[in-house]
Amino acid sequence: MAMPTTPATVTRFAPSPTGLLHPGHAHSALFAARAAGPDGRFLLRIEDIDAARCRPEFAEAILTDLAWLGLAWDVPVRRQSEHMADYRAALARLDAMGLLYPCFCTRKDIQDEVARAGYAPHGPDGVLYPGTCRGLSEAERADLIAAGEPHAFRLDMEAAVTRAGPLTFTDRARGTIPVDGQSCGDVVLARKDVPTSYHLAVTVDDAVQGVTLVTRGEDLLHASHIHRILQALLGLPVPEYRHHGLLAGPDGKRFAKRDRSLTLRALREAGRSPADARAMAGFADWANTAI
Repeated sequence: MAMPTTPATVTRFAPSPTGLLHPGHAHSALFAARAAGPDGRFLLRIEDIDAARCRPEFAEAILTDLAWLGLAWDVPVRRQSEHMADYRAALARLDAMGLLYPCFCTRKDIQDEVARAGYAPHGPDGVLYPGTCRGLSEAERADLIAAGEPHAFRLDMEAAVTRAGPLTFTDRARGTIPVDGQSCGDVVLARKDVPTSYHLAVTVDDAVQGVTLVTRGEDLLHASHIHRILQALLGLPVPEYRHHGLLAGPDGKRFAKRDRSLTLRALREAGRSPADARAMAGFADWANTAI
């Protein structure tokens, strides 16, 4: 009798082409590649839905930098800007469930509403939306849309949580985590001119690409509550998670794209080796480092 085989692990690295990669990005990419293991698959995704900030030259630089680090990935590379139809379809399904509503509030409107309330609960995207537009009537919404008012589409989190029921997700370092959607608020899932947001796009992408282990920084741990709810609502497979620590420089501050002297390109142009960059990213012993 043949022994059952363990499915290969599929991981991904999903940077946004809004600047050059730095050692913190290298840490995330190396972490994901190592987590895939010798028999798994390591995917690359370019998250370029923000047309105002993303640049083709940065997307090309990502490929160059990762190859210089010594990484290889499965092809083709998924570019979010080429798959808007996937996100529209997912958004339409949520809308058909009655879980979306248009929001016409500006950032100032939200700040003013929060100030009037006297408190400001926070979620993964900052101050939680106070629900100002949730109570608009269908007629009011239709009038504002007909008038051309800019708007976003928010997930009615209370209704979504009720429909999805109790949920959990598994983080390999933290164990089983109960989902707390209410702590995330009514997050934006799309805007009038862009049919998706980070939350919706990455949830759909991970399912389409068959990702079985999502590796990313611990700053996105809270966002996983949102993604788990979307998976349940859309009937998508549920991956495992592994949220890693965030890499900091010698000054104790997190690496950022504004630190141009510490980009992988700058290190390469200064004569540093890929091994030097991997060591700076926390993978000095790349061949034997365990995740």
